[in-house]
Amino acid sequence: MALFSELPVYKLGYDLLISIYQRTGTFTREYKYTIGERLKSETLELLINIYKANKSKKETRGQYIEIARQHVEVVRLLTRIVKDLKVIGIKGFVALNVQIEALSKQLASWQKYTAGAHVMD
Repeated sequence: MALFSELPVYKLGYDLLISIYQRTGTFTREYKYTIGERLKSETLELLINIYKANKSKKETRGQYIEIARQHVEVVRLLTRIVKDLKVIGIKGFVALNVQIEALSKQLASWQKYTAGAHVMD
């Protein structure tokens, strides 16, 4: 089992979390304590589920990956909302979206691999 902090998917999630903390710090008060807090919370939960997936047994790993993927979709939705509300600019939105997409692809691949490995056991 790989050290969770060395996993590429964990590194992507961690980088996304840092980016979101940096971006939400510039939100106006109206959005900082509502949608900004929700963005941070969802991303943190995403990272925690990546950790849990890595530490769990093969039989339950897929469940944690699926939960992490759900958090990715919520983060994707929230970032689109803040863009549409003009809380962040298009450049900021694109930068976050690139990170979200890379993370989403990593999780999908991991889930596919885990499902295949579980069938082979």
